[in-house]
Amino acid sequence: MSSPAPLLQRHLVAELQDALAAARVVNLVGPRQVGKTTLVRDLFPHSRFVTLDDAGTLAALSADPIGQLEVLTSQSENGPVVIDEAQRAPGLALAIKQIVDKDRRKGQFVLTGSSNLFSRAAVADSLAGRMRTLQLWPLSASECEERPVSRLIDWALQDTCDVSELSAPVTPRAKYIEKILEGGFPEIRLLDIRSRQRLYRDHVNAIIDRDIADILAVRKGQGLSRLVDQLAARTAQELNIAELCRLLQLRHETTQNYLDALIRLGFVIRLPAWSAGEGKRDIKNAKWHLVDSGITAALRQLVTTSFEIGASPQALGGLLESYVVNELIRAAPMQHHDVRFNHWRSADKREIDLVLEANNRLVAVEVKASSSVSLDDFKSIRWFSSAQGPGKGRPIKGIVFYLGENKLTFGNGLYALPVSTLWG
Repeated sequence: MSSPAPLLQRHLVAELQDALAAARVVNLVGPRQVGKTTLVRDLFPHSRFVTLDDAGTLAALSADPIGQLEVLTSQSENGPVVIDEAQRAPGLALAIKQIVDKDRRKGQFVLTGSSNLFSRAAVADSLAGRMRTLQLWPLSASECEERPVSRLIDWALQDTCDVSELSAPVTPRAKYIEKILEGGFPEIRLLDIRSRQRLYRDHVNAIIDRDIADILAVRKGQGLSRLVDQLAARTAQELNIAELCRLLQLRHETTQNYLDALIRLGFVIRLPAWSAGEGKRDIKNAKWHLVDSGITAALRQLVTTSFEIGASPQALGGLLESYVVNELIRAAPMQHHDVRFNHWRSADKREIDLVLEANNRLVAVEVKASSSVSLDDFKSIRWFSSAQGPGKGRPIKGIVFYLGENKLTFGNGLYALPVSTLWG
């Protein structure tokens, strides 16, 4: 029997500790099996820990939430009360509010769950200033490589950027593909590809069969399964919801409810269309990304040979774009700047994969599944930042991530960076 993989340090630990020092309740949400329980058990070994996966505990907390929480609080003198899978007891929200309104101490509760208990609760507004919600995503490449968190976003938001400040480990194309196929789920990623992809598909089935039911009533599980398959096939694309409804034979309201639930469960990310704020958006459709490339590959049954010469040339493009977007999103909470993520496409089909916005500054990002890059790869970014473009008058950097080895400067704030700078 093989020994278990060593625990990897999660970069969100510092944010979690800061949140406990600032708020009475910390809500840690993220997809199932991403490592939430392991993280809080490791971080708070002496705290009172309960899981609502236990039927008896769930029944007791549902029947008498305030009474049970008061008991748990009295038993946890060396740290917060940690409640795992908190979304299974919706009545907890109001009970926790009553307790923390009486007791103003910081760091009283840490809740974990695959969905946000407070996102639909009536107490959400009244808990402002009392609670912080943090998102734990699958492992980033930096975490997998046991490297410090990427500061690439902060680097790009500087007045002047120097590519010599960045490290880009030499990474062959085959290694990039291996990382994409592995994904970021701690207990799954290092298995052989056959076992890994089976477990990833089982993971998706568990979301459909169990986690979705905590959020909404699912009458047509097959319809939801078909939607998930379509999202995997269309990762890094805009969704035409009306077209999707016709394809899946689902009502618009049902499809939208499913998409909203999958967002809340951390299964997909929705990138709104960027707007300069001076008129209508160039295009209203959002862009969608599955949060883990390993799951995407498993659902699409993509393996190493899927990216060889003679295979579909488009197979790697969307996967690589989602991979880069997810790496940046994972690193965002640890940056000095609060960053908003969008995409952009004009009515005449100019487009930019990702637009980062912070403090009136913009970083336009393109992703190219090639080992070479040229000035022509910046054409949409150059127009976007020109006097005719919607980004005119704003400080803008442009980055093309590609699969080559060299960090290149193209002048006027334009840079070509190896994807490996995301963990270098």
